[in-house]
Amino acid sequence: MADDTEPETMNSDDGDERVAVSFPFDRMTVQRFRQEFPRARWSDRRKAWIVPGKTARRRLDRWKAREDARIDPFAQEKGRDAFAFEPILSPYLSVDKDGFRISTPYSRKLVEEIRQVPFARWDGDLKVWRVPFASYDELFHHWQAIEAEAQRCEPEERRKRAEARKGTEDERKARRRSAERRRRRIPLPAGDLPPLGRPVATAAYGIIVVSDITGELVEDEEVADLYPDFDGDQVWGLWRIPSLDELLQTWPAKGAPEDDARRRGWWIPTIEELRDARRSARSRERRTAQQASA
Repeated sequence: MADDTEPETMNSDDGDERVAVSFPFDRMTVQRFRQEFPRARWSDRRKAWIVPGKTARRRLDRWKAREDARIDPFAQEKGRDAFAFEPILSPYLSVDKDGFRISTPYSRKLVEEIRQVPFARWDGDLKVWRVPFASYDELFHHWQAIEAEAQRCEPEERRKRAEARKGTEDERKARRRSAERRRRRIPLPAGDLPPLGRPVATAAYGIIVVSDITGELVEDEEVADLYPDFDGDQVWGLWRIPSLDELLQTWPAKGAPEDDARRRGWWIPTIEELRDARRSARSRERRTAQQASA
């Protein structure tokens, strides 16, 4: 694990020994880490995972050794040779001594596609995705989808699509949807309301915090095209975007939401939904801090 930090041993307020460790983000690595250390918790203040227990450092050393062995020199050389024999020629891909760099416009779909490549990680300093030579075969397999989405998200392509939508029913509906989102309201089943002040997942707006229930009944014709799952007696709820602290303190559901929960429009978020929301919240807070210091 090339860019990780050495585990730091510390004592908590109650005297229990804990170890803080951080490593470059990679979805599969995090999944393996969570399976190995189910009691570990992420600390946003330290930007590190906190692993409790007197044997935590020893267990972390063994786990890191196994992770380092996953990218062995032979796999790196094999990937380097495969790239030399059949290179990926793209303006979005470059190469350095450590592997590949991917630099593309942003889209959620593109990020999800890149994360399918083993050991892909985001380099926040250079604003690029890094992929080791050892993952070349998987990168090659996903590249067509990655490049197609990157091209679709270029500013000029976005402008062309916006021009083509002008005056169409799709544009009118998109404007209505944007206006509705700015009102920060959502229809909720009158007989099965979500808890106030706690993050919940919704089909319409992702993870939100419902801050108030107005009691005003929702008229069917008012929302039929904006909320296709609208059904039964509904009232308006007011919502806001949750803070990072609120998301970090939210315990995930044990499993995927049932069909009934999806039909009512809200449910307790899963760990995957919370991870995505936490990443977005960190980015928002980072941008806010940068703007404040500018």
